[in-house]
Amino acid sequence: MFDALVLGGPAMWAIAALSVISLAVIIWKIWDLLAAGAWSGGAHSQAAIAAWAAGDPDGAEAALAGRRSLRAQLARAAMASLRDPQLDRAGAEAETGRVARDLLARARSGLRALELAVVIGPLLGLLGTVAGMIAAFRALQEAGVQADPATLAGGIWEALLTTAAGMAVAIPAQIALSGFDAVVDRLRHDMEDAATRIFARAPATLTERPRAAAE
Repeated sequence: MFDALVLGGPAMWAIAALSVISLAVIIWKIWDLLAAGAWSGGAHSQAAIAAWAAGDPDGAEAALAGRRSLRAQLARAAMASLRDPQLDRAGAEAETGRVARDLLARARSGLRALELAVVIGPLLGLLGTVAGMIAAFRALQEAGVQADPATLAGGIWEALLTTAAGMAVAIPAQIALSGFDAVVDRLRHDMEDAATRIFARAPATLTERPRAAAE
């Protein structure tokens, strides 16, 4: 491994640093999504929404108390907005949308770094290859008629190491990025579904409150 870093030159060292950063981001993101309940299925949120639809808002909020998953936080925010006497239905929807955007932004945190690794990895590899090819052909020119084809082949082989290394970093990063995007999309769908059900099945006393206050 160390020999490959030396043969690849500065570009290979940059790719190695990028690989370490990408791996760290992937591991951290898996832990972050686990903490956010991305793969929990949202059973507590579903139970709370069922209690909410049955006309038990206190029981619904109690079911979500202390839950830290993104689905639970969104459901709790939607219920609290509807029960806030200072907000009408439009205001409650706007507040719920604001919370949803904040939660989804949190879910997507760190993905920009992986996007950068996907783009930069192959470019660094190509840069190292081009630099190596330039050096190899320059050595060939200086050798003149006494040039050894084996020397040229060895220089090209060393130059192509960076291209392979750049792709080796970018491919896993792209796979991880696609997987995380799919998880975030699923979270977005679940949160939108939960918010819609909470607003559509709100107890009559809550849906009529803004109208009564206006009168």
